Amino acid sequence: MRIKHRGPIFLWSITLMCVHLNLKAQTELVPDKDCEAKTLFELFKKKDSVLVVKPVKNSFFLVIPVIGSQPATGFVFGGVAQYTFKGKELKDKYSIVNLGVTYTTKKQLLINAKNSVLLKNNRIYLNGDYRLYLFSQANYGLGTNIVPTEREDPDFALESIEQPMDYNYFKFHQSMSWQIKENFYVGAGIDVDWYSSIKDKNLDIANGQYTYHYNYSQKYGFNDWEYFVNGVSLNLVYDSRDNQVNASRGTFANINFRINPDLFNNQQTSQILYTEYRRFIPLSAKNEHYILAFWAYGQFVTGGKVPYLNLPAIGWDQRSRSGEGYTQGLFRGSNMIYFSSEFRFPITCNQLLSGTVFTNFITASNNDLNVKLFQYIQPAVGIGLRILIDKATRTNLIVDYAWGRHSKGFYLNAGETF
Repeated sequence: MRIKHRGPIFLWSITLMCVHLNLKAQTELVPDKDCEAKTLFELFKKKDSVLVVKPVKNSFFLVIPVIGSQPATGFVFGGVAQYTFKGKELKDKYSIVNLGVTYTTKKQLLINAKNSVLLKNNRIYLNGDYRLYLFSQANYGLGTNIVPTEREDPDFALESIEQPMDYNYFKFHQSMSWQIKENFYVGAGIDVDWYSSIKDKNLDIANGQYTYHYNYSQKYGFNDWEYFVNGVSLNLVYDSRDNQVNASRGTFANINFRINPDLFNNQQTSQILYTEYRRFIPLSAKNEHYILAFWAYGQFVTGGKVPYLNLPAIGWDQRSRSGEGYTQGLFRGSNMIYFSSEFRFPITCNQLLSGTVFTNFITASNNDLNVKLFQYIQPAVGIGLRILIDKATRTNLIVDYAWGRHSKGFYLNAGETF
């Protein structure tokens, strides 16, 4: 079940060839008024109105319908509202607040609210993640050894290891950090996670039929129907990105250490370390839209006991963007590391259409079976289309399709994956 490198290496061979050809072609580009940036909405405006020069906006409000399909949710429909804004000072950076409400064919109601806000000329940084889920999601066990390679088992299906579950989830994570030096922030946060009305559909204790969730809960002393993970966190952030919405250069790094005391009957003491790194490298001095981007994060239970559903899992990052190609929650473990890389490139000279090719890798451990990090790695590859919907904030509508091992997925979002 160990990693097979052939797919990602083939993709990156094509990617690097595209980089070479695109950069070479740029030397032949001649500035043209037809190559002025144009958004999707401008396609439906009269030509004369498009030519009117307007002042650069400090804010942009977007409401889009959500219609799509993902492995964890089935068919999804609903809406997302996103407000992007900045202060009046030239050095002020854009902030993002969004709200999403969706319903799925698996009878899931998902309400999400996120904020990534810079205030007082970038001196205060707020970061929040609120969720209310009436949810259902299958569990697949712990560690990244649960899915074999195509060579080991070409007929493997995820349905053979899935164990369906219903539960309600309430999340309130909010941090506030203060600038101590340009681009450096230090702060603290409050973190609340509450899992309730847990129904493990395959569990049949009377007939000796147990599940991953039940066995783990019994071993570590958690109720298998409700539990809490509540605590406080300390935050260290570095952010030199030129744009939070769609960065063309810069670095974002975050170290978050969370302490969860034993506050309730259904909670135990634990400590969790979260580290994240994003890097955006422009590949051309003539066209900043050729970008090589990297995203890596790790989540580690450094002490105590964490309930099953709160263990590090793919697709449960703040914006639920990690692990494209795999169903949310497929890979879960005591510790997890995720890495993704993208090559972003323009398709049309007016920036209306752009594209990306990407690859990602996931590794998760299982302490109970002595499965270590990097012992098993699961890869995925994908392609994406970007449609410009706001020039000032560089907001794109993004459409991605990704292939994982024995898995695939289609994704529709606003704003870059990372």
